[in-house]
This record gives sequence, structure tokens and C-alpha cells, in this order.
Amino acid sequence: MATPKLRFKEFDGYLEKNNLINLTLWASGGTPSKKNKDYWMGDIPLISGASMHTRKICESEFNITDLGLKKGSKLAPKNSILILVRGSMLFKKIPMGMALKDVAFNQDVKSIITKEDLNEYYFFQWLLSQENIIQNKVTSTGIGAGKLDTSELQNLEIYYPAKEEQTKIATFLSAVDTKIDELTQKHELLTEYKKGMMQQLFSQKLRFQADDGSDFEDWEYMSLHEVLDYEQPTRYIVKTTDYDDSFKTAVLTAGKSFILGYTNEDNDIFEADNKNVIIFDDFTTAYKFVDFPFKVKSSAMKILQTKSKNYDIFYIYSVFSTINIQKGDEHKRRWISEYSQIEVPIPSLPEQTKIANFLTAIDQKIDNVAEQIDHAKTWKKGLLQQMFV
Repeated sequence: MATPKLRFKEFDGYLEKNNLINLTLWASGGTPSKKNKDYWMGDIPLISGASMHTRKICESEFNITDLGLKKGSKLAPKNSILILVRGSMLFKKIPMGMALKDVAFNQDVKSIITKEDLNEYYFFQWLLSQENIIQNKVTSTGIGAGKLDTSELQNLEIYYPAKEEQTKIATFLSAVDTKIDELTQKHELLTEYKKGMMQQLFSQKLRFQADDGSDFEDWEYMSLHEVLDYEQPTRYIVKTTDYDDSFKTAVLTAGKSFILGYTNEDNDIFEADNKNVIIFDDFTTAYKFVDFPFKVKSSAMKILQTKSKNYDIFYIYSVFSTINIQKGDEHKRRWISEYSQIEVPIPSLPEQTKIANFLTAIDQKIDNVAEQIDHAKTWKKGLLQQMFV
């Protein structure tokens, strides 16, 4: 029989082994007819794959009534575990969470209730530890979505200790989750604070003063092409496809991924030292502030630099957030034709610098909290691997 690598010292002995089908109760959900208004706009959240973006499930974009529940859905009581068994996101991750209150759920979701031998939170954490195994069981529906076979999930084997040890493990991991939640909330609050301060600063409701206490001069409004030069990154194109995180030069690409990987090529590298830049993606209209050496994979970019020392590049980058940048047509180059023509507020260089330094300090706090969250999640992942067999 198996034993976990990491265990509280007061417990010993082997674990019990059983299949989930013998320890849990499973239910399928449904969706009431959308043609009947009496089924909708009630107080019961209807959970679908789109609702399962968090491990704590309690709300949905769509709510149903008691009548809608009776006529087409199913209720998952508080502390049930919900797992998505059909949907395209299954190819990337396995959405699952615990219901914080009674919720309804649709036909793409299964609810699981533990029987007497299993602590529900212990079982939920065990499920999280098995995500990679569950991921390997995803198959295609043939229409672009993934699916999980319920009988395969029910036949998974679980090793579990006595209820007292389960409860202690559940309590400990709950405390870890609470810490991660607190850090996540702190990150969200800092992000909202920065957003609010930027609104105040760029609307000039909040102004800095010069070091001698005097007011800075009035702001000008200038088009971005008057402030920024652009360079097409053709000469910095990376030639290899051999990327490794141990290499030192980042390879940038268009789109959300941005850093594709790292290369050991040492020729034609854009050295950002003392000339930090903004990378603008013509196709997706995404933009990033870059202060490190790089090469690029995609030529669908512009490297934006200030035209003179009268402009602070990080201030200009911060101004970008005030521009209503829409997702672009993927086959249209937009910098010259559209975005370079936009007018933005330009204070004097000393005030630009004060604003840039202020926002940089907030960014550093946000980044520090994000790093703490990543470390906490990595630590918890290691705990799951060692505390569960």
C-alpha cells in the first residue's frame, strides 16, 4: 500500500484505496428552455464552463428561477465539486471548483458529492492534484470541443487516510488557499488603484509640483507621430527556431504570448540599454514596454522610440492606456494609418518624469505581489504532489 511523501508527524500507517464510484455521488446538469421567460432571471446561478474561471463557484452571468430548476436543470448543494466534462477549454485545462452555495449547473458540467468516508475539501484538493492525469483523458467530440468520459473519471483510484487526517490536510490546504486569495485580492486592489490614479493624472485633476513647490506649466497636446519615431524590426529578425530559457536574448512575437522564447543568437540584437522602447503590434494592436535586449520573430511590429530627450518613454507608454485601442484586423497595419495620428497630453519633461516614476513604483508593487502569488501557487502545487499519492 502507498504512503504520501509529506505527512503530518502524528499520523502514520498505510492509506485506503478505492475507486471514486464507491466514494462519491455524481449528477448531470441541464439548461431549461430559453423560450420560457418564467425559467430565467431568478436567484439561482446556472453554472456553465464560462462560469468556472475560479476554484470558488458562487455566481454566473445567467440565473434561473425555482421553476427553471424543476423544468430543466439540477441543483448542486453547497460544498459540491463541479467539473467541466465538455468544452473547448478542456484541451488547455480542467475547470473545476467547489460550490460556495447551492447552484444549478448545465449539461456540460458534472457535480460530485462525497460520501461519508471522504472529507469534501480533502477530495477537492486531491482532484486538483490529479489534473494532469485527468487532462490526459480528454478526447475530441469531433466538432472542436473536448470531452471527459464520466465512467473513466469514476473509475479513478484514490488513496486516502482516516477522516481525522483528511480533515487536518484539508484545514492546512484551506489556509494556503486563503493566503493565495488574500494576495490575489491585494493584486486586484493595487491594479484598480493604479487605474484610478492614471485617470486622475491624465485628466489633470491631480498634478505634481516642481521640486521648489511651484506649479508646472500647462500641458500641450501632440500627435503620437510628433513624439515617437518608429522602426520596422526587419534587421532584428531571429533566424533560428531553437529556443531555450537558459539563453539570454528574448525573442518577441506578435500577439498575447509576446515573449516566444530565448535565443543564443548574438548578432543584430536590439540593445534596449538607455533607449527603452514600446513594441506596438500592428495586427492585434497590443503594446508592451521593453527595457531589455531582444530579437523578433514577427515583422508585424513597430519599435517605437522617443524623438528627443524631451519625452519620457515610460510616460508615453502609460499614456497608451488612455487610448481606446481596439483589437485590429489581423491583416491590416495600423500604426501609421491610425494610431500615430492620435493626440495625447504632453506635460513638461520634469512632470513627465514624476508621473513615470510614480506609476513605476506602483507597477513594482503590483509585480512583487504577482511574484508572491506565483511562488505561493508553485509551493502549493508541490504540496499537492507530496501530500497525495
